[in-house]
Amino acid sequence: MRNDVALNVLGQPLVPCSFDPLTGFFRDGCCKTNEEDVGSHLVCAIVTDEFLQFSLAKGNDLMTPRPAYRFSGLVAGDQWCLCINRWVEAVEANCAPLIKLESTHIKALETVSLDLLEQYASDVGSSV
Repeated sequence: MRNDVALNVLGQPLVPCSFDPLTGFFRDGCCKTNEEDVGSHLVCAIVTDEFLQFSLAKGNDLMTPRPAYRFSGLVAGDQWCLCINRWVEAVEANCAPLIKLESTHIKALETVSLDLLEQYASDVGSSV
C-alpha cells in the first residue's frame, strides 16, 4: 500500500540515509518520524567536524561512542539523521552540514523551505 511509504522533500519515496553508522530515530537507516520522535530527526546530513563541535557546544555529543544505544560515534563525512531544529540552528550559526535531499523527510518542509534545503544539497554519491 503506497500510503505507508515515507516521502522525501522532493515528494518521492524516502531513500535511506545511512546504515553505517546506523541512523534514524528508529535506527533503520532512514530519517523517518512519528509522534514519539520529539526531536524530529528529519534531515539527512553529511556531518562535518565544525558541525560536530557545534552540536557538542549545544549539549549533544555526537562523537562519543555509546554502545548501549548502538551508537559508535560520528566522524566527519558520516551521514546522520539530524533534528530539524538543530540543523536550522546550525544554518543560523553558519556551520550547517550539507544534506541529502532524497533522504530528508518531507516533514522538514513544515519547518524550512525547499529553497533553503536546496542551498545545502549535496551532490555527493550516497555511502549508505
